[in-house]
Amino acid sequence: MSDLLHDHLIAKELKITAKQVTATVALLDDGATVPFLARYRKEVTGGLDEVAITAIRDRVAQLRELDKRRAAILASLEEQGKLTDDLKAQIEAAATMTDLEDRYLPYRPKRRTKAMIAKERGLEPLAHRLWAQEASFDVQAEAAKFLNPEQGVETVDEALAGARDIMAEWINEDSTARADMRALYLEHGLFKTTGARGKDVQGSKYRDYAEWEEPVAAAPSHRVLAMRRGEQEGFLTFRVLVPEEAALGLLHRLFVKGTSPASEQVILAVKDAFSRLLSISMETETRLQTKVRADQ
Repeated sequence: MSDLLHDHLIAKELKITAKQVTATVALLDDGATVPFLARYRKEVTGGLDEVAITAIRDRVAQLRELDKRRAAILASLEEQGKLTDDLKAQIEAAATMTDLEDRYLPYRPKRRTKAMIAKERGLEPLAHRLWAQEASFDVQAEAAKFLNPEQGVETVDEALAGARDIMAEWINEDSTARADMRALYLEHGLFKTTGARGKDVQGSKYRDYAEWEEPVAAAPSHRVLAMRRGEQEGFLTFRVLVPEEAALGLLHRLFVKGTSPASEQVILAVKDAFSRLLSISMETETRLQTKVRADQ
């Protein structure tokens, strides 16, 4: 996004003119401080106060960082030979860092995963057939076609387990699933703290958090920061949890079609994707997002 587009976007968000944004950004780029601009350059900024100038400074920095990351992602995809016109359009349309990273996630170079191993064993076609969830698909008979002792696939159960590993990765990397799960954690998640083993929590300043639960959406900043400090100092374990039935229901609605034997395999992949992949990344993201919010 060009600087001019940045200026127009910020102007729209802050309900000021693009001219004010452009002039303010130019002065900030030249090294002027926020208090200096608010006091001595009102004729240039159009009378903006410190709050507005700070908002402009922070937002333009955010947009520039987003564009920098976008350019790096596009370069990576180009180098991998995976940059299609459709994917490029999705990357260029991403308006937040979270959305941008979600779009890139399926293509990001990764460590050796269970899904990667399953693909190396030739099980991706089986995963695709199961994913289609056709009522007439004979799961056992079709899985038997993928047995390959030399590749470590000696039984039908092993073939199906590998195919589920692949499907679980697809679920984990789906941008809609991640966005919906992110919202679930923020809106219905629960902070839970317990006393760490071997620590005298009751004799510490964190005794109130020895057995504590609180909705993520309702937790005030000072308590979020206190729980994090208690964890950092070794007195507390600090988790972010959501009702498992709600999380699985969300994923079920997105990915499960019908009640066929193939659908049963997808249901198992959904459970694995949540417990092994999504729950971990969403807990990490929620902790980070609530910390940023509490620090403000």
